[in-house]
Amino acid sequence: MIKVEVCVVTEQHIATPERNVYAADCPTRQVLDQVAHKWTVLIIGILCEGPHRYGQIARAVEGVSPRVLSRTLRDLERDGLVRRELLNASPPAVEYTLTPLGQGLEEIISPIRDWAERHLDEIHGARERFDDEAGQQDRTPWQRQKPMP
Repeated sequence: MIKVEVCVVTEQHIATPERNVYAADCPTRQVLDQVAHKWTVLIIGILCEGPHRYGQIARAVEGVSPRVLSRTLRDLERDGLVRRELLNASPPAVEYTLTPLGQGLEEIISPIRDWAERHLDEIHGARERFDDEAGQQDRTPWQRQKPMP
């Protein structure tokens, strides 16, 4: 077995064996799972515009189910990225805003969203070429069709 130690230098942190996102048992994997999730990326993008109520977020992020939206907002609140505030209104209402930690995350994921939008045509072209090529040849043994009896 080969042991590889990863040392990544960022502005404020040096990865250590205890905090190595490439290690299967590293707790930073849980953080990465949450912040890299597609619904997190989209919800953070909406909340960077300012406070939003649940219904506003649900309308802005098309395709997310109520259950997934509620769960994601709760997870973001638990991680300190989003603040949930009960408004003094009738009927009672809840408003979500980014915390300073969430604003810092938005600065990182905004360029990723922008990159995805800019390169969408290239990605679709690559997928089409790949799918065309894959249809013309067996890529792996498990994709080979078994002979008909």
